[in-house]
Amino acid sequence: MKTIKGPGIFLAQFAGDAAPFNNLKNICEWAAGLGFKGVQIPTWVSSFIDLQKAAESKTYADEIKGIVNAAGLEITELSTHLQGQLVAVHPAYNELFDGFAPAQYHGNAAARTEWAVQQLKYAAKASQNLGLKAHASFSGALLWQTVYPWPQRPSGLVETGFKELAKRWLPILNEFDANGVDLCYEIHPGEDLHDGISYERFLEATGNHSRACLLYDPSHFVLQCLDYLEYIDIYHERIRMFHVKDAEFNPTGRSGVYGGYQGWIDRPGRFRSLGDGQVDFKAVFSKLTQYGFDGWAVMEWECCIKHPEDGAREGAPFIKDHIIRVTEKAFDDFAGTGPNEALNRKILGL
Repeated sequence: MKTIKGPGIFLAQFAGDAAPFNNLKNICEWAAGLGFKGVQIPTWVSSFIDLQKAAESKTYADEIKGIVNAAGLEITELSTHLQGQLVAVHPAYNELFDGFAPAQYHGNAAARTEWAVQQLKYAAKASQNLGLKAHASFSGALLWQTVYPWPQRPSGLVETGFKELAKRWLPILNEFDANGVDLCYEIHPGEDLHDGISYERFLEATGNHSRACLLYDPSHFVLQCLDYLEYIDIYHERIRMFHVKDAEFNPTGRSGVYGGYQGWIDRPGRFRSLGDGQVDFKAVFSKLTQYGFDGWAVMEWECCIKHPEDGAREGAPFIKDHIIRVTEKAFDDFAGTGPNEALNRKILGL
């Protein structure tokens, strides 16, 4: 067993135009002041990092790392959630997802996809330059609009969809492999990789690619009524990243999983600040520790009620208090007799 690292914080939801959220130096000093030990950097925030430059210049990557280290922090991972989403977009979502790419790619789906793929490849090299071993992203989706099987899905549609998704991601996965970095998909509604079965379909389509790994976030499973603890039992060998995010699901006689097109504040399933939802984090941390997860515990704040700065202030001690310092000895060692092969054989009657 190994002790989980942390607490870390995903900076995406805190980035802004006003200090201390307006550049990497300021936001790192803010995070360190709250007790965080690591930051996960969203690569689409240009005031934090120039992804292409970090990929092409080790000197620049060292400068970014130096800014973070000067605040007493470490970089936990980089994130390309928005770019990864654009690797695979069904035409029904073109207008909605155009905003995830620079303006020059709006209205040109092919060019937008090409840009996104290159972004992921930059992320692989930038991660290597920064000395990182894991990276966070979304899979994108070609099939999401068919997630509920009405109208009936034609035979072979799902297989064709995952074959195409794997085709798009294999060159990216190979680039991550060449740079010694695991590509961790956040299993998330709206993505073709949204639960265990869909991840397994993708994994099979990629030939069980060694770098096609997982970012574990129990909040998305609460909202799907999926057993987020057994998920760790099943997929622990592929879990390389961990988002500590809380959620609650309170169905009523009027609304359930699908939410009735309501806003987050009115949905039965909604994200909450750490400790305000229903996730059993004691059990989550115990299972991850049991299976030897030695990555970072990174807070992702998304709450429709609490102020983000309060969520961050409460998040660091919450994670710290849940990290389990692993034992180096068995609790009953005091009663042990020590190694003795002759005694062992005698006890066995040999």
